[in-house]
Amino acid sequence: MATIRIAAPDTASAGEVIELKALIQHPMETGYRSGPDGKRIERDIIEKFEVTYDGEIVFEADLQPGIAANPIFTFYTRATASGPIVFRWTDQDGESWSKTHDLTVE
Repeated sequence: MATIRIAAPDTASAGEVIELKALIQHPMETGYRSGPDGKRIERDIIEKFEVTYDGEIVFEADLQPGIAANPIFTFYTRATASGPIVFRWTDQDGESWSKTHDLTVE
């Protein structure tokens, strides 16, 4: 299980631009490196990051092997309605991790 950290406000005013931050601890192995035994380390990367807010995609990224380990993303969206913000990462094998944060719009 990957460790996920999210920074998002719990409340916002209607129409306010909010900052969202997401970090997942993941090695992001490219498949090009060799281990201490000289054998190639298997590729293990997250290929997709997607964020939905109240059921609509507000941010998405297709990741490539060149991305750093433990990728962190910072982006902005406008608070329009109270609802869940779902952060989801999917790796090359289809395994996914997600975390949900509830936003209340006043």
